[in-house]
Amino acid sequence: MNERTPIRIGIIGAAGYTAGELLRIVVQHPAARIVFAQSASHAGEPVSSAHADLLGETDLHFCDEALPFLSNPETCPDVLFLCSGHGKSKDFVHNLPDSYQGAIIDLSNDFRLEADAEGFVYGLPEAFRSRIQGAKHIANPGCFATCIELALLPMARADRLPEIHVTGITGSTGAGQAPSATTHFSWRDNNLSVYKAFTHQHLGEIGEVLHLLAPSWKGAINFVPVRGNFTRGILASVYFDCGLTEEAAVALYKDYYAAEPFVHVIETNPDMKMVVNTNKCVLHVRKYGDKLHVISVIDNLVKGASGQAVQNMNLVFGLPEDTGLHLKGTRF
Repeated sequence: MNERTPIRIGIIGAAGYTAGELLRIVVQHPAARIVFAQSASHAGEPVSSAHADLLGETDLHFCDEALPFLSNPETCPDVLFLCSGHGKSKDFVHNLPDSYQGAIIDLSNDFRLEADAEGFVYGLPEAFRSRIQGAKHIANPGCFATCIELALLPMARADRLPEIHVTGITGSTGAGQAPSATTHFSWRDNNLSVYKAFTHQHLGEIGEVLHLLAPSWKGAINFVPVRGNFTRGILASVYFDCGLTEEAAVALYKDYYAAEPFVHVIETNPDMKMVVNTNKCVLHVRKYGDKLHVISVIDNLVKGASGQAVQNMNLVFGLPEDTGLHLKGTRF
């Protein structure tokens, strides 16, 4: 792609939370142009009817079907972002016309595991950048998976992973846009609860990533997720036995992430407002007795979903991976 030929983008399932974040990012992307945003439930309506923060930013309207755009060489996108939710992406991909040869970036969990991949590459740039650059089909990682994997990648690469313990808290947007009893404001406000203890759906992809980087690892991941009484963001508190000194562990993390544009290892105790609305991950590494404690914070909708998807798009199309992703956090 060059400056005179923007990347043409199509979005499937464009009315949900992750699609709203994706639209917010790509509408300002200097090397991309949105061709269509598909949503059967909002067909014909302006995008701002579902994403009010985009009022005045785009005059795009939702379409009902993607096929007319895919069938026209002048409107066929260079990349499709699939935001329809878990279980729907595979059906969509299997029914794509043979003529579509563009890239696909899936934000569901349909292609993340090796057994389900069907040629999709796992899209965690900090671990698999070279694979992503040579791929056309990308399985975007899950939000909790991203947060926890980034807390563990340096130790996995050094083959120093033992049994792992994680407590993670996430905002209500992590549950998606469809209402439920546990996302209702009157239930969620001033409330906390554990869910899917030791059984969370992201454990599979986390385990596969760690085994790819550290094939000899035989440990377990003990993960207890918590529903937070806030809208967006993830904080993961990760700890495990570690024989390194604190100085050596911090140096290991800083060295691993030295060239990464979005991961920052800091000396101070992080909070979620440092990353909300951005594509950043902030890590804090400390030693307590025999335990290494790593705090990892991300925005579940940006680095944990749509921002990382755009980062992957940039890599696939040979752009600097931070293009369009210099996002200002909402600190106050």
